[in-house]
Amino acid sequence: MSIASIGVVGGGAWGTALAMVAAEGGETLLWAMEPEVVESIGSAHENRMFLPGIPLDPAIGATANLADLAACDALLVVTPAQHLRATLAALPPLAMPLVLCAKGIEQASGAFMHEAAAAAQPGAPLAVLSGPTFAHEVAARLPAAVTLATADPVVGADLISRLACPWFRPYLSDDVAGAEIGGAVKNVLAIACGVVEGRGIGLNARAALIARGFAEMTRFGLAKGARLETLAGLSGLGDLVLTCSSTSSRNFSLGKGLGEGRSAADLLADRRTVAEGAHTAPVLLREAKAAGVDMPIVAAVCALLAGETQAADAINALLARPLRSEWA
Repeated sequence: MSIASIGVVGGGAWGTALAMVAAEGGETLLWAMEPEVVESIGSAHENRMFLPGIPLDPAIGATANLADLAACDALLVVTPAQHLRATLAALPPLAMPLVLCAKGIEQASGAFMHEAAAAAQPGAPLAVLSGPTFAHEVAARLPAAVTLATADPVVGADLISRLACPWFRPYLSDDVAGAEIGGAVKNVLAIACGVVEGRGIGLNARAALIARGFAEMTRFGLAKGARLETLAGLSGLGDLVLTCSSTSSRNFSLGKGLGEGRSAADLLADRRTVAEGAHTAPVLLREAKAAGVDMPIVAAVCALLAGETQAADAINALLARPLRSEWA
């Protein structure tokens, strides 16, 4: 199977950065919902709304008509997780590979992204792209590595060959669930690490939270059929370390604001981009409880987002939990 033209579904910072990666290997067409993004890319070769100051390859086309993407050989689907199903359902039936780049769990159904995509486009081969990637760094051609997970090794090899470039290195996996779970859970844990930063309680606390958060991710992932090596790889631990360590992470920034005493409602209303962890947290906790998995850090984040507790009280409650064996 030959993948020449790539379509990108979503014109935010990450979609635009991935369009830059795809353009290294051939024809690339980006769909954006915002007319000003389409106009800016078409006339100035720049996404002034979401990636200002980054020049784009003139070969990257832009369209406001979603149906235009049906002529591509593969699609990178970069819409927010809660809109992925509806966006794919708006396209005609597809048989091309769909690479799912959103990180989250569907709130209404509890479905992972590959499950929502399969329901919307049952004839399309699916892959998941996930890993430690800040859009502005990828757009600046700084080195990055990701997991590309798919059940079809032929499709996976074709996609990796098409997307790999000198600064963007995809690694192939067949653990689709593991790649998705790592990306979804780390967003919630990044909110918690932002709270630690906002409260000013130190790097020891942040490191402890990353390690204990990874334990929660592992428990949940194994209960859902993921493999440990995937959770310990780029799409799990790698992405967790990145997003728990920088205000470039939208989720970390949200948590930092919560730690400083601002309300979740105010912080989320003030955002042009999406902090996926805020949407994922309650459904993740619900799914964890259904699977009999204890996730106290995730529960604390949910309580903070719902306004049911204050940051200091949530931290104190976690520190007061009964002492136990580390991996019991």
